[in-house]
Amino acid sequence: MEPAAAPEADTLVAREAGGRRPGRSASSNWSGSLIVASLTGAFGSSFLYGYNLSVVNAPAVYIKKFYNETWERRYGFSVDESTLTLLWSVTVSIFAIGGLVGAIIVTPIVKFFGRKCTLLLNNVFAVTAAILMSLSQLAGSFEMLILGRIIMGVDAGISLSALPMYLSEISPKEIRGSLGQVTAIFICVGVFTGQVLGLPEIFGTESRWPFLFGVIIVPALIQVVILPFLPESPRYLLLEKHNTSKAEKAFQTFLGKDDVNQEVEEVLAESRVQRNTKLVSVLQLLRTRAVRWQVITVVVTMGCYQLCGLNAIWYYTNNIFSEAGINRETIPYVTLSTGAVETLAAVSSGLVIERLGRRPLLIGGFGLMIVFFAVLTVSLTLQVRLLCIFCSLFCGIPFVLTGEFFQQSQRPAAFMVAGTVNWLSNFAVGLLFPFIQSGLQNYCFLVFAAICFAGATYLFFVLPETKNKTLSEISHAFAKRNKVSLEMQEMNHYPEERKSSAEQESNFTSSVDNGETKQAIV
Repeated sequence: MEPAAAPEADTLVAREAGGRRPGRSASSNWSGSLIVASLTGAFGSSFLYGYNLSVVNAPAVYIKKFYNETWERRYGFSVDESTLTLLWSVTVSIFAIGGLVGAIIVTPIVKFFGRKCTLLLNNVFAVTAAILMSLSQLAGSFEMLILGRIIMGVDAGISLSALPMYLSEISPKEIRGSLGQVTAIFICVGVFTGQVLGLPEIFGTESRWPFLFGVIIVPALIQVVILPFLPESPRYLLLEKHNTSKAEKAFQTFLGKDDVNQEVEEVLAESRVQRNTKLVSVLQLLRTRAVRWQVITVVVTMGCYQLCGLNAIWYYTNNIFSEAGINRETIPYVTLSTGAVETLAAVSSGLVIERLGRRPLLIGGFGLMIVFFAVLTVSLTLQVRLLCIFCSLFCGIPFVLTGEFFQQSQRPAAFMVAGTVNWLSNFAVGLLFPFIQSGLQNYCFLVFAAICFAGATYLFFVLPETKNKTLSEISHAFAKRNKVSLEMQEMNHYPEERKSSAEQESNFTSSVDNGETKQAIV
């Protein structure tokens, strides 16, 4: 980009006056580097999250036996059934507690290391967890398996915030939703892979179940090998590291073109409207009226996404089918069919999200789930198969919305809030569902139906469509509900951090020297 201040200022004035350059076609936005970055990032991140949701389902009987044998060897008597059930529920749900820890610590990590480096360093947790869990039976320690689940949860908590952040910042807005759905698709692929590897013909046996946890190393190592050759987020480089040269090169790599003046100008324009790219805390975010309803919408969407019953099915599929009276020998293959249909539905959702938009998929997905929860009370077998189809329709949209609702300085805090809600809800479902199922039996899923109804109702009245919208346009859609003027939406949301007017004017021009952005007072 040529360091010409006057044309840059003219461009900013034109954009702030409402002018917009014609966009490129959706197909032309998919560069090879963008595809590789999204697939590599998702394979070592959201894939592992999905895999660890389902991997505990198939070997549950053998792991419980391992727990009982270890207990008897240590204490001389078998563990009672209630203690074993509680111990197993903790093993399943403790993954979410680790995820919560990861979601809490991700903000300073992505600030200091960047989005890409955070994903790379996060693989240390995945490899450590894989070693602990795969060697737990050999060491005769079920504590190693539980500790490994916690550490794997930390990995998932970090990646589910860092990956959507990275993908949203490297993608053009025309395909932002489709690229964001890569997270959801790989979650479903991970779930399906866990079901496949859990078949009796592969690792779903008493002697081979530790290998189910050992294969976690493979996606982590693949990401470590490939991701270093791809650039960091250009928005992060430009707005937080103030390195225009590297940001420009990153844009060129991801967009597959030499002329990236428009993209750099758009990011700079956002920066100038915001005046300040200093990261804000979660408390500051929650206190800011200009994004109040955006935060509420993220909390509601993420909470309903986790509490809709989807995780209960992923965690306890075999138990649900067993309670429905399905032959135990055929359960793994029926489970596999649900995972396959779910993956296909997630891929379909990714293909149509930019055509239909986020709002119809979210509201329609929750609405259709309510219908099929009614069928649930009649036939658990029919309910499970149909439920998985429609859960996948909105699987990754909450993460997409979190990246679209907030400005650069607010995104880490926003993802931290979303991650906290995500993991607390996940933990609640994993820990409590066996007891809910025991108490309500065939009516247990009506609890989830009520949650889906509440979520669909809220989104119908509150959620605007964000497809192909800029941050400014999305903020305008929330302005009336937030009870702030349109002008205030475009100003810095933190008056106490606002610079003096002279300093603000100095941000309107810049010169580039050795890749670093230096301010020049007008």
